[in-house]
Amino acid sequence: MGIFTRRNQNVNVQDGAAVATLEVDPALAALTGDYVIDAAHSSIGFTVRHAMVTNVRGAFTEHEGTLHLDGADPARSTATIEVKIASVDTGIADRDAHLRSGDFFDAEAFPLMTFRSTTAATLGGDTYRITGDLTIKDVTRPLSIDLEFNGSATDAYGNERVGFEGSAAILRSDWGLTWNAALEAGGVMVSDKVKLTFDISAIKQA
Repeated sequence: MGIFTRRNQNVNVQDGAAVATLEVDPALAALTGDYVIDAAHSSIGFTVRHAMVTNVRGAFTEHEGTLHLDGADPARSTATIEVKIASVDTGIADRDAHLRSGDFFDAEAFPLMTFRSTTAATLGGDTYRITGDLTIKDVTRPLSIDLEFNGSATDAYGNERVGFEGSAAILRSDWGLTWNAALEAGGVMVSDKVKLTFDISAIKQA
């Protein structure tokens, strides 16, 4: 049973009938609060099929964001993330420059990719779905991210941390990222489908 769904059950007697009531687990209550994403210990990455036969993996190395966790009512939890497009890194400088260009992200004109949540839901166990608005190149469309809660801990510096990891799949063309090149043997250079990955460590604010 997930940490955001654990409850203590008490039985009260009302008008001679036993009525079960649910109380929030103290461990849940302790997690409720505002958090800042620790970019140094978090990653936002992507995987895309290249030339129909292999995958290219990359990441955005500069990003920031905040979380609000509500242990009593997970549906009231929220998340906001801002990613600097110019920080894209696939390990090959020429490819990164192409991704920053007008063929793809046009990082000079549209420097940020943003996600702002609108709803959150429990899927069962330690798995959650957060839905919100993803904006790329001034195009805003809904995105749902399935996340697994990895746990909470106090680090060596006394910071209270929580961790989540998750993924989502998008069609880049939905956000106006349509550049491609045809292959002689058939097919295209870059797939439309892109897998986004998130590995988040966040620090609770006082």
